[in-house]
Amino acid sequence: MTQKLVVNSKSNQPKYRQIALSVIDGIEKGVFKKGHHLPSINEFASANNIAKETVTKAYAMLREMGIIIAQHGKGFYVSTTKAKVGLNIFVLFDTFNAYKEVLYHAMKAALPADTQLSTFFHHYNAKQFAQLINDNLGSYNYYVIMPHFDTDVSAVVNAIPRDKLLLLDKDVPKLKNEYASIFQDFENDIYNGLVAGLPLIKNYSKLHLIAGYEHLQYVPAAIIKGYKKFCTTNGIAGDVMDNLKEETLNKGESYLIFNDTDMIRFIKYCDKMKWKPGKEIGLISYDDTPLKEILLGGVTVISTDFEKMGKMAGELIVGKKLEKIANDSMFIKRKTL
Repeated sequence: MTQKLVVNSKSNQPKYRQIALSVIDGIEKGVFKKGHHLPSINEFASANNIAKETVTKAYAMLREMGIIIAQHGKGFYVSTTKAKVGLNIFVLFDTFNAYKEVLYHAMKAALPADTQLSTFFHHYNAKQFAQLINDNLGSYNYYVIMPHFDTDVSAVVNAIPRDKLLLLDKDVPKLKNEYASIFQDFENDIYNGLVAGLPLIKNYSKLHLIAGYEHLQYVPAAIIKGYKKFCTTNGIAGDVMDNLKEETLNKGESYLIFNDTDMIRFIKYCDKMKWKPGKEIGLISYDDTPLKEILLGGVTVISTDFEKMGKMAGELIVGKKLEKIANDSMFIKRKTL
């Protein structure tokens, strides 16, 4: 044998499927040729300290797919180099919210019907991010990673083979060699979005940015940089606040809000004070969702196109393309500004 059939005991993927995928991966890479002799069930079980029933199930799966054949008294052999198996994708998001659901379903729709997606969340915890990746290496034939950290995570991501990697929503600049990535240009996207809304923003005396860190919201440093650049360049009074509190809301001022919980708090206070968003007070929300299209008659947003991002992600995976794509962003004027 020229390639070890790796089994990861920490993976959430069933061991029998890991074994089968390892054989298929070896065929796709040209390591296992037609007629290649695989280890017997007893040999594999003993070498990897795995139950014989698990290996039997893996080989049965490969036989059902027509990938291997059994010759009585001789063992198991690769019967074809045209192995095809449905995509089995590891998806690591930062956290779950409405726009991730839009992205997820758009990506799923662009993938073959037999694709299996296993979704995990790191919640901006770098240790959990690394552990989830390390525990699942070798268990999937594609890895979709959302690396939402301002610290460098290239060493962790580097463990994933480039032909099986897609970075989503944020790039990892220090990661070397070719790989697939669909990302937001956060600094320029926020700057250009605010410039598009400048005539409306000027109707208010100040523009606050509410990061929403209290709710584990991640706001890239590049967004803060783009926001400050906009305020300085256009003479707009502004400040950055970690969280929104009622005492920080002022009539005649506008607010750029990142967290939905803060947005609801904003709406409740405006209702209490009988302020109408878009008149007495301004609201811009970051990242569009279907709900924001109808809430308050429509919430003004700056947002990337998550449906387009999901669709392109599916297309890059299916086409095995190693491309880097900056996703479109837009300012959508609605009733609250």
